[in-house]
Amino acid sequence: MKALPNILTGSRLVMALFMFVAFAAAAGAVPYYANRLEPEAQFALQRWAVYAFIVAAITDFFDGWLARKLDAETVWGAILDPIGDKVLVCGAILGLMSLGPQPMVVLPAGLILFREFTVSALREVGAGKGVKLPVTLLAKWKTTIQLTALAMELIVAAWGAFSLPDGTVLREVFELGAHGMLWLAAVITLITGFQYWDQTRKALSS
Repeated sequence: MKALPNILTGSRLVMALFMFVAFAAAAGAVPYYANRLEPEAQFALQRWAVYAFIVAAITDFFDGWLARKLDAETVWGAILDPIGDKVLVCGAILGLMSLGPQPMVVLPAGLILFREFTVSALREVGAGKGVKLPVTLLAKWKTTIQLTALAMELIVAAWGAFSLPDGTVLREVFELGAHGMLWLAAVITLITGFQYWDQTRKALSS
């Protein structure tokens, strides 16, 4: 049972990879397969990619909760968990871009990517100097809001794949909510990024 949290974390990486490949295939980016892609298969790939993202996002909560509940926190878990989060977020953003022009998504998504790569670099530099950057409560909420916002944006972008009514108030409200959540995620992402930058700066200058 104590291996379950790490299994969930590892499965998140696998599902993130599947999600990205499925979106890429649906967009016609896979050689040979692209020329034989029927519309129904394209929609099916989009649906399975969204399902994979949602399941992977749920594991983000349960692996940490189970690790604490089972007293099974490990070094590998501490390494793989943030990697799994970043791979899932980055893969979802790339998958979202593959679904077609997303003008309202480009800026907040780009800011999120900028922060994720910057903080990863800070952690790497800090680790070489013996500086640890503990995950803050706001950063945990940031991940939750990011994943929720991206799930909503993916559903909006793959709206037709779910046979949802287009050109309706439901679509407009859902899309507005998705964009609002993504911008909220971007703002919190930048705030936590600045906090990590400030922690690293103070630790390295002391």
